[in-house]
Amino acid sequence: MNRFKIRRVTVKRRSTTELGKLSPRAINIGPLPADTHLAILITRWNRQITDKLFAGTLRALKDHGLTRQQISLAQVPGAFELPLAAQRLAATDRYRAIIALGCIIRGDTPHFEYVAAACTQGLMSAQLKTAVPIAFGVLTTENLEQALARAAEGPDNKGTEAALTALEMVALLGGADFQP
Repeated sequence: MNRFKIRRVTVKRRSTTELGKLSPRAINIGPLPADTHLAILITRWNRQITDKLFAGTLRALKDHGLTRQQISLAQVPGAFELPLAAQRLAATDRYRAIIALGCIIRGDTPHFEYVAAACTQGLMSAQLKTAVPIAFGVLTTENLEQALARAAEGPDNKGTEAALTALEMVALLGGADFQP
C-alpha cells in the first residue's frame, strides 16, 4: 500500500555564503517518475475563488509537462470534506500526490476556526497515514479581497504554489536522490 519507502538522503554541506545565494522561491523540481499521476481535489464552496486556484494549478502542472491523462479531478462540497476524500484517493495507490484546493473565509462566528483547523489537521493526518504527499492549497483568509488576491493569475496564485509543492515532493520521494 505504501508507495514510498523511507530512504537515507545524502545532503551536500553548503557554506553560509552558498546558502545566502539560495532563494526560497527557487524551486528545483527534478525529473518526475514516468508513472506520475496526480489528483486535484477542489471544493465547490467559494467557487469564484477555487476556480481561480484550479486554473493556476492546472497551468503549473501543464508547464511542467503533465498531460491531461496524468491529472484526475474530484470535487467535494467544502473544506471540511477535503481530508476524507484526500485520504481515500491516496489509499488507492494510483496517485503520486494529491493537491487539495479550497477557500475558507472568516465570518462572524467561530465556524472558521473549526473548519480551518479540521481541514489542516485532517490533510496532514491523511498524508502521514498514506505516505502520499498532499499539497495544501486551501486559503484561510479574513475576507473576500484577500482570497481574490491569493487566487489572482500569476506566480503568487496559491493553486500554482500547491501544484509546484506537489511536483517537488513527487520528484523528491520518487527520485534518485533518495538512496537506501
